[in-house]
Amino acid sequence: MIMSTISWFIPSLIKGSGGHRTILQHAYYLESKGHKCTIYLEDEHGIGNPADKILSLFNMKFSHVVYGWKNALVSDVAIATVWYSAAFVASLPFECKKAYLVQDYEAWFNPMGDAYLMAENSYQYGLTPITIGRWLKHTLWTRFNVGGYHFEFGANLDIYKKDSVVVKEKAICFIYQPDKPRRCSRIGLEALGIVKHRIPDVKIYLYGSEAKENVWFEHENLGLINLNECNELYNKCTVGLCLSSSNPSRIPFEMMASGLPVVELWRDNNFYDLPDSATLLAKQTPESLAEALIQLLNDPVRCKEMSQAGIDFMESRNLSVETEQFSCALEDFLNGGVPDSRPPERMYQGQLVEAAITRQATLAALHIVSPSRLRKLAMLLPLGLQGPLKKLYRIVKR
Repeated sequence: MIMSTISWFIPSLIKGSGGHRTILQHAYYLESKGHKCTIYLEDEHGIGNPADKILSLFNMKFSHVVYGWKNALVSDVAIATVWYSAAFVASLPFECKKAYLVQDYEAWFNPMGDAYLMAENSYQYGLTPITIGRWLKHTLWTRFNVGGYHFEFGANLDIYKKDSVVVKEKAICFIYQPDKPRRCSRIGLEALGIVKHRIPDVKIYLYGSEAKENVWFEHENLGLINLNECNELYNKCTVGLCLSSSNPSRIPFEMMASGLPVVELWRDNNFYDLPDSATLLAKQTPESLAEALIQLLNDPVRCKEMSQAGIDFMESRNLSVETEQFSCALEDFLNGGVPDSRPPERMYQGQLVEAAITRQATLAALHIVSPSRLRKLAMLLPLGLQGPLKKLYRIVKR
């Protein structure tokens, strides 16, 4: 096998970013196979040693890390990793193979307009996509007639695994990331508000962000926790809630590896990578998501079956398998291979969980089951006035 020089063009580092971790894990694995990887960070004027930054944030050591994409040197292959790096890679002033690691449908991260359309344009610059998961491969082919490689979602099975020592609780954990709109934190909270109203003794854990917002029901916000603490949390809980409105998060796969049944959104983006044996997809209303969570909380036999099914599903999806699949795809591309353009088939074959939208459920979701006279009066006001009045009320209440 011929060793190659590989240039990676990645966005500015973000603490705790799963997307950055995935990029760097693949680069790290390629280096372990003898390829030379150079990491080009978006920052033009970074402060401090860039390799030390990666080491401190992601515990991976690279010898060749450079600030600024414009400082790129000639290499055998260049890899775009974010939509606005695709045009840059396409226009590099030297001949090389050009690939695109696609982790999400990033157009959806922007309102309709320039950025949305430019993100869609990124798939049409002639770069060869390598997508995480099947849905993205399906989407790029059906929307843009662009064929590409894909690799399966994996999990670190040395970390995410069943732990019989951890005491199981009647609890839900929710990956709560209000800084990421695609994670639907508001819909998730409203669903949990309904569950807490109907099952008051259920414990609710939020995690995944340092943001501490005003949540109206009893819960515990764990903030940012490390990977081992995530596994302990998944073993402790009865069901996990993760809401992915674009490409699936890696979280459901890690939950399944730990034996935790998962509730997710019934949307096209989740049909191609999630198994119905270990996950339950619900309509995107808080009422329907709450219904799915309650079904599992009230059915220990089904939870046990889903727990084992998740472990079985992930048994062949260790992180090393994921990185090997990416490596094989890239090496096939370097050797002149052509990706299989056939779109993947839908994986999820389960039934939709849907609950009626009732006034009582809506009030529970909004924490106004028994509204005070003042709140009743406020509800009659125009929506534009309700927000400022709420802020004023909280200040006065202090």
